[in-house]
Amino acid sequence: MSATRLISLDDVPELTRLARVNRDFLAPTSPERDDAFFTEEGQRAGVADALERHRAGTTRPHVIVDERERVVGRITLNEIVRGPFLSCHLGYWVAEQDNGRGLATAAVRDIVRVAFDELGLHRVQASTLLHNAASQRVLERTGFERIGLAPAYLRIDGRWQDHVLFQLLNHDVS
Repeated sequence: MSATRLISLDDVPELTRLARVNRDFLAPTSPERDDAFFTEEGQRAGVADALERHRAGTTRPHVIVDERERVVGRITLNEIVRGPFLSCHLGYWVAEQDNGRGLATAAVRDIVRVAFDELGLHRVQASTLLHNAASQRVLERTGFERIGLAPAYLRIDGRWQDHVLFQLLNHDVS
C-alpha cells in the first residue's frame, strides 16, 4: 500500500476538517494563514492551485494516507526545476492525532520514490525549524543529510526563522 497519493478536489472536505482541527498544532511550523484558509472555499482554491502547478510540472501535491486510506496530512514536492538542476523542495505535515505512528516517515519514503523514480530528479531538499526535532528525525531516518543552516530562511508563524537544511541525492541520475 502506498503512503501517499496525488491530491484531488475530492479531498477538500477532509483537508478543511484537518486544517480546522490542527490549526493551533500546525501554527508554530506554518506560514501565517488568514481565516479563509480554514474554509472549504479556501482549501478548494489551494488544492486547485496545487493541481494547476502539477499540470505545469512544477509541483507534485500528494495527501498522506493511513492504512485505511484515510487522509491524515499533506506532502508536496515544490519548485520542481528541470535542466541541469533536477531538484525540488519537500514539505509535509501530519495531523496531531496521527503523529508518532510512522506515517510521515512512510510518506517521505514514498514521495522520494516519486521524485527519483518517476520524475527523474537528482536532489530533494527539505528544511525544518531549528527546534523541530521530530521532523529532523523523519528526514534523517529516510536518508536525508544535514547540509547547513539558513538564517531567516522562511517567514513562519509571523516571523523570519532560521532553518536546518537537508538534502537527499539520487546517485542513479546521469
